[in-house]
This record gives sequence, structure tokens and C-alpha cells, in this order.
Amino acid sequence: MKIYQPIAVALLCGAAAVSAQAQDFKAGFVNTDRIFREANSAKAAQAKLEQEFSKRERELVDIGNRLKADSEKFEREAPTMAESQRSAKQRQLIEQDREFQRKRREFQEDLNARKNEELSQVLDRANKVVMQVAEAEKYDVILQEAVYVNPKLDITDKVIKALNGGK
Repeated sequence: MKIYQPIAVALLCGAAAVSAQAQDFKAGFVNTDRIFREANSAKAAQAKLEQEFSKRERELVDIGNRLKADSEKFEREAPTMAESQRSAKQRQLIEQDREFQRKRREFQEDLNARKNEELSQVLDRANKVVMQVAEAEKYDVILQEAVYVNPKLDITDKVIKALNGGK
């Protein structure tokens, strides 16, 4: 019994120390999806991307519409065409479709690469602001991904406000 008494005292002291330290622990949460939707820099990046890629997107839509119209015309006229004409027109439509698919794939790859670049810059700026808020308000940890977060721990509004210039 006497052997267990010092162990029990040590455990109680350890529990009290952990409890005291837990009271000083300060945690926060930042919703990066909201930052990407609501921060002015994210909105500016999105507008920049739309401007940069809108012409290519319109061209792709036009090519797709022409291809669809040509295919429909072929379907209407195919029964009256000679076999050689029908084969040639079919090969031409297949080649047009292949070219359209290639251009669409390239467009999507370019758009995704640029979007990743722009969002990366926004995230870098947001992370710097998060660090400033954490240091200024003495946070021990700030999470960006979580299954559940109590709304009182969410500092996303502070970060967005600071990103938008309203310290």
C-alpha cells in the first residue's frame, strides 16, 4: 500500500499540471474554402483567370457547335450520298472531333495549371496572415482541415478581413 501512495500522488500532480496547462491552450480554425470564395485576392485571381481563358473557351464552344452542326447535316444527307462521299465525310468528322477533343483537353490542362498557380499565391498570402493572427493573439495551434470545429474557434473572418486590408 505504501508503494502505491507515492505513485498516486505523482499521478495526481501530473494530472493537475496537465489540467492547468490545458487552460492556457488556445486553438483556432481557418476555412480555406471560404478564403478562396470570399477574399478579394481570390476573387481577383478568379477574374484574372476568366479574362485570360475566356477567348479560348469561346473558340472551343464555337468549334463544338460547328462540329455538332456538321454531324447533324451529315446524318440528314448521308442516305443520299455516294458511298465514297459518305466515307470521306465520316473520316473528316472523326478527324474534326479528334482535334476538338485535343484542344479541349489542352485548354483544361492549361486552365487547371494556371488555377493552381493563382490559388497557391492566394494560399501563401493567407498562410502569412494566419501566422500574423496566431502570433498577435497567442494561438498555440491553428488548423485548416477538420471534421468538426466549434464555430467559436473559427478565425476565418479575421483572416479574410486582414487579407482584404482591414486589419
